Amino acid sequence: MEPVRVIPCLDVKDGRVVKGVRFVDLKDARDPVEAATAYCHQGADELVFLDIMATVQDRKTRFEWVKKVCELVTVPLAVGGGIGSIEDMQLLFDIGVNKVSVNTAAVKNRDLISEAATKYGQERIVVAIDGRKNPPDSGLPRLEVVVKSGSEPTGIEIVAWAKQVEELGAGEILLTSKDADGTKDGYDLEMTRAVAEAVNIPITASGGAGKLEHLYDAVVTGKASAVLAASIFHFGEISIPEVKRYLKEKGIPVRN
Repeated sequence: MEPVRVIPCLDVKDGRVVKGVRFVDLKDARDPVEAATAYCHQGADELVFLDIMATVQDRKTRFEWVKKVCELVTVPLAVGGGIGSIEDMQLLFDIGVNKVSVNTAAVKNRDLISEAATKYGQERIVVAIDGRKNPPDSGLPRLEVVVKSGSEPTGIEIVAWAKQVEELGAGEILLTSKDADGTKDGYDLEMTRAVAEAVNIPITASGGAGKLEHLYDAVVTGKASAVLAASIFHFGEISIPEVKRYLKEKGIPVRN
């Protein structure tokens, strides 16, 4: 088993890190530069920076926000939000970003994944998949892809989309449950495991971490290769060293 990566997520709006529940009711958490610096010192394996309003506002990623973080991070940085073309990716790579994460743009233009993977290598291309659960009698997929910060349903079944994403050349999937996001009730293990068992690329579990057991469950039951969290780190409820120590004591390999 490869060491499990522990990844804090910086959801950024108006230049500040924010956190909500199920993608709404966003509350200010902290400054992104301050947060990134602290998480690097604490031993984060990677950081994810998401310009969460970019697609909703129909604009590009705010490069000035990303650049400030890029200048001081000491771990790999993945950036998402408002990335819709190879040109957008190039601008981010030029300022030091290690990976780009595409979500809505990938659903709208599937060729973007294969073009990016061919140009930059699949290890630099992350496809973010936001999902929700639908009731059995809804006529919709039980596990459905949603886009535009969870505001727009697609009718696309998550596992089928994950398989296609892998075939198109994505290097990994960042999987977020809209239903679990910010609740601190635990990751959506059904969704995480369904995707992880369907593909061969790494899956990062996102949405719902509230206690140490949740991160363990995401790896053992959900079969995730990495665990991403926001609230527990931003508000000082659990530290990155605590997560790594707990997982290690449970027999899960982690990076030092």
